[in-house]
Amino acid sequence: MKSIQVEFEKASKKITFKKDAKEEDWFAVCKKFNDDVSRICDITDQKDYTGLFECCDDNNKNFFYLVKEDKKLYRMKHQNFFDNLGLK
Repeated sequence: MKSIQVEFEKASKKITFKKDAKEEDWFAVCKKFNDDVSRICDITDQKDYTGLFECCDDNNKNFFYLVKEDKKLYRMKHQNFFDNLGLK
């Protein structure tokens, strides 16, 4: 899955692409932020991107990413759910 870093204004819900932002592998982004990511909302007005996610670094600074979601995300969430239940 691919993602791109954006700026997000929570009050106006305005999304703008960060200057010089390049597409990154979403799993690498999650790993970079130690899986401290959460889905904010669905996206319908950005080409091919389906979700807006918030990532937090070790200093609790927020970074926002648009993600092109696919079945891999569902599988990853499903596997993590079972791992957290101790069913792996």
